[in-house]
Amino acid sequence: MIDVDKAIATAVKTGKVIFGTCQAVRNARTGKARLIILASNALQKVRDDLEYYGKLSQIPIYTHKGTSIDLGVICGRPFAISALTVKEPGDSDVLGLGEKAEPIQDVTDEKTEES
Repeated sequence: MIDVDKAIATAVKTGKVIFGTCQAVRNARTGKARLIILASNALQKVRDDLEYYGKLSQIPIYTHKGTSIDLGVICGRPFAISALTVKEPGDSDVLGLGEKAEPIQDVTDEKTEES
């Protein structure tokens, strides 16, 4: 099993990774990404755009369990990262996350019990 946080950190250090939601959408649209990692609290519009363009370009989208702040800490950056694009994995096995990529879920779709 892949240690997700370690794989992301290794990809940032040894591979070619681009930060930002605008760049992620652009790379998904043009098909120039191998994997896109999305924070769990990314904006719904970004999620929708990435889901659409990811399906068209056949680029896996992996939703990280942590928030954008957690993703920034994992990447060793002093700012929040909502999305990152992996162009080259370097020494990491981060592309294995693409196999685990699940369809992007709408966070507001969670059902609540009404009594």
